[in-house]
Amino acid sequence: MPVSRLHFEEELNRIHHDVLVMGTRVREDLEKAVTALRERDETLAQAVKADDPVINAMQTKIEDQVAILIATHQPVARDLRELVATIKLLDHLERIGDYSVHLAKAAIKFKDSKRIRQFEILGKMADIGCIMLSDVVVAFLNYDPEAARTCALRDTEIDALHKELVKGAFGNTPRTEEEFTEITRLIRVSAFLERLGDHVTNICELVVYMVEGLHEELNA
Repeated sequence: MPVSRLHFEEELNRIHHDVLVMGTRVREDLEKAVTALRERDETLAQAVKADDPVINAMQTKIEDQVAILIATHQPVARDLRELVATIKLLDHLERIGDYSVHLAKAAIKFKDSKRIRQFEILGKMADIGCIMLSDVVVAFLNYDPEAARTCALRDTEIDALHKELVKGAFGNTPRTEEEFTEITRLIRVSAFLERLGDHVTNICELVVYMVEGLHEELNA
């Protein structure tokens, strides 16, 4: 194997490692945010908020690594698709990290809420999102488009739960301004989780593009 190719693959392996670390950190923050929301744990919620700059720094570091690799090796074909897909993946992971922060903030605002059913639905949505996030990072690192397609199918479950929450939230007309504000916040949090599923689905599409060169819309 030519020295230049060996160096390229070594650098790519480092990028893969860092993507795995970032993906794991984002998933852990999401899981913490969900726990904080379920248990109204303000301390845990604050920990998630504090971790956001760490996620952002990881994104910047890996983007710099990718830029250097493109500049020094001028990759073509599948190698270039992979590096472009990696940059886009990082953006989606960072946005998912932002949604974890939104959940953490919601955990603080809803610490006295009695809307048990709505929180059960939010928990289910977030659980599915965590599983999807783990699965898509593995699919990306394993160059596995079929696993990505399978992962994307679960986004329909999140969408269905979002619709259920919205329908149930307005099942009983809010009688006070405080109740209306709470319902509005619940729907906003549910919308964050619905968009989280969309971001994971977009990563699934990146895996298909990276490996097969196809711009395939999943769950359109």
